[in-house]
Amino acid sequence: MMFDVLVIGAGAAGLHVALVAADDGASVCLVSRKPLAESASFRAQGGLAAALGPDDSPALHAEDTLRAGRAACRRSAVEVLVAEAPEGIRQLERRRIAFDRGPDGELALGLEGGHSRRRIVHAGGSETGRALTGRLSELATAEPRIEVMEGASALALWSDGERCVGALTDRGPLLARGTVLATGGAAALWSRTTNPWGAIGAGMVLAQAAGAELADLELCQFHPTALVLPGDERDGFLLTEALRGEGAQLLDASGERFTDELAPRDSVAVAILDRMEADATSHVQLDLRELDLRSFRTVTETLAAAGIDPAREPVPVAPAAHYLMGGVVIDLEGRTTLPGLLAAGECACSGLHGANRLASNSLSECFVLGTRAARAARQLDPPIDPPPLPEWRFQPPTERTRQALWAHAGPRRDAAGLEPLLDDPYPVARAVARGALERRESRGAHARSDFPRTDPALDGQHVVHAPDGEPSLESWA
Repeated sequence: MMFDVLVIGAGAAGLHVALVAADDGASVCLVSRKPLAESASFRAQGGLAAALGPDDSPALHAEDTLRAGRAACRRSAVEVLVAEAPEGIRQLERRRIAFDRGPDGELALGLEGGHSRRRIVHAGGSETGRALTGRLSELATAEPRIEVMEGASALALWSDGERCVGALTDRGPLLARGTVLATGGAAALWSRTTNPWGAIGAGMVLAQAAGAELADLELCQFHPTALVLPGDERDGFLLTEALRGEGAQLLDASGERFTDELAPRDSVAVAILDRMEADATSHVQLDLRELDLRSFRTVTETLAAAGIDPAREPVPVAPAAHYLMGGVVIDLEGRTTLPGLLAAGECACSGLHGANRLASNSLSECFVLGTRAARAARQLDPPIDPPPLPEWRFQPPTERTRQALWAHAGPRRDAAGLEPLLDDPYPVARAVARGALERRESRGAHARSDFPRTDPALDGQHVVHAPDGEPSLESWA
């Protein structure tokens, strides 16, 4: 079958790309391995960052993003995000997303770590992901120009290494002018994670096998406050940054506050790890007892199911893998280094997030760069004389890979631990190790105990992985 735009993945980015392309008159196929409302985006408790307040501006938003990114952000990507994020919010409002509002009827703006102003927009409090993907799924299902293939999996991209012309799925081959990967991130490759199991970097593996470059895979953000319940399915549950924005405090084993809860995530995570080591404990405590938790229904329901009453006792937390800053290399229009292939959302790497993503910039990125990717895909010429279908097929990682990544490439790593990962059977695991070995410094989310200092010579440098896996350093404008 032939489409104008083929979208692989149906989280926030994939749904948005499909809708924008359809709005522009394109025929779209949306491939979703799971039912539309079961993506990682559905679980997102954070919001969308945009300079909307009277005391805010895109320049201030950019300054906060660059500061959090630890001199590794691609400035041009930051400038695009902060300039276009407000219109992204308005675009979603036109799709009848009901963002939270204050008593005056204006958008209620939240505060999160690393932000100098209140600029986080939520829908249903901590239910933002559910509200967004639920509504966008309804629209995609009702749109006649979008053919939704739920329960379908991409096995390989249809490419000869020179151009991508579509994908091979378990329901057959699909041809397209432009193919957009929106398959999500890879933080579930670490055994302790806030992500659903499907966030294994599948799109990155598909892209590299087809001939596209990857970058920054050593830069995985470990969220500071994930629930600690060993052996329980709720272990790793995300306790959203917004809780700390509303006054939640981090306490050590003696019940004393020990850090600035609203510092950027990498700083808070390191402070927690240091305190855990000093106290010889497996966790610290997040104190929610003074908060009004009515806007955090997901949090209270999950804690209640685990037998924890946050109104009476602090909650045990520790860092967990949360967001991979790296992914498939894209330009500012979502185009990868392989013609015909584009990417959007967490599977993509524009350099926007640098070495430490500023909270809530990722959902904004889905809609800002997703809009650009949809329009760039629509403008491509249709494929002529498609190459033979590839023989290669995607193979998922094993539990052994997940355990190895947490043990050897977790919040703290060194060369001795990383080197065995170079032989891991899963390509993204090998790339994480290669990138971490190449980056002989500590910067943002990447902390090497054998290179504890930041190397100024690596400011603005990105570790890029060629299709054959070889890494090199590049500076992006």
